[in-house]
Amino acid sequence: MATQPKVAKKPLKVRLYTYRWFYLMLVPVFIFVFFFNYLPMLGIRFAFYDYTPFKGPTWCGMDNFTKLLSNAQFWSAFSNTWILSVGKLIVNTFASVLLSLLINEIAGIHLKKFVQTLVYLPHFLSWVVVASIFSIILSPQNGFVNDILVTLGILDEPVYFLADTKAWRWVFFIVNVWKDTGWGTVIFLATLTGISPELYEAARMDGATRTQQMKYITLPALADTIIIVLILNLAKIMNLFESVLVMYNPKVYGVADVLQTYVYRQTLTTQVPNFGYSTAVGLFRSLIGCALVLGCNWASKKVRGRGII
Repeated sequence: MATQPKVAKKPLKVRLYTYRWFYLMLVPVFIFVFFFNYLPMLGIRFAFYDYTPFKGPTWCGMDNFTKLLSNAQFWSAFSNTWILSVGKLIVNTFASVLLSLLINEIAGIHLKKFVQTLVYLPHFLSWVVVASIFSIILSPQNGFVNDILVTLGILDEPVYFLADTKAWRWVFFIVNVWKDTGWGTVIFLATLTGISPELYEAARMDGATRTQQMKYITLPALADTIIIVLILNLAKIMNLFESVLVMYNPKVYGVADVLQTYVYRQTLTTQVPNFGYSTAVGLFRSLIGCALVLGCNWASKKVRGRGII
C-alpha cells in the first residue's frame, strides 16, 4: 500500500508572518487572560500564610488547611455546594430536555419561535433583578403566592419562603429553572433539528404514534447530547455563587451557604478578615474543581471517544 508523501512544514518565521493578523487579534485576549487569570494565581502562596489587614503575611504552613478541615461551617458550606449544584444540574437538565421536546412538537413555525423566545428571555435578566422579582412574588406581606396558598387553605398564615430553611432550596431550584431552562433548550433543540425527517416519516408509515416516535427516535438521538451537557456542567458545580448570594440571608445559612459565599463572608464581612484562611478555602475549592474537570475529561473520553480538554 502506497504511503502518501509528507507535506513539508513551512518554517516558523514564515508561518508567523503568514498568519500575523490572526496572532495580532489574539494579543488582547492573551493580555486579558494573563492579567485576570494567570497573574492572580501568584496569590495562592498566601494560603500558607497568616495574613490580616493589621500585619503582613507570616508563614504558618498547613495551619489554614487544618483550621478549615476542622471547621463545621466550612463542611456545611461544602455539603450545601454539592447539594445545590448537583440538584440544580439534574433539575435544569431535565427541565431543558422536557421543554425542548414540547417545543419541538409545536406544528406552527411562528408559534414555535415565539414560545422559544418567550422561555429564553429570562436568561438575559441579571440575578439581582431575578432575586428582586421573586422576593416580591414570595413576600409574606403582598406576595401573590402566599395569598393564593392561604386562600386555598394550603397555608394557615403567610410564610417568608426565602427565610425558611425547609423551603429555601425548593425556591432556589424553581428560580434556577425559570431563569436557565430557556438557555438549555437552545442546545437540545439544535440536536433535534439535526434528526433526519426520514426517520419520522418511516416511523409514521409503520404506524408509530407520536409518543412512540419520541421514545424510539427523539430520546435516543438526544441521549449523547444529554450526557455531554451533564459532563461539561459537572466541572462547574464548585462555582456556585451569584445565584445564592442574592437570595440567601443569615436565617438560611445552614442550608444555603456555599463555598464561594463562605469565602466572601470570611473575607469581606468579618471585622478582622484572615486573607490566608480565605485563600486556603479558595485553593481547596479549586483543587476539587480541578479533580472534577479531570474526571469529566476521563468520562468524556469514555462517552465520546475524545476529551473535553
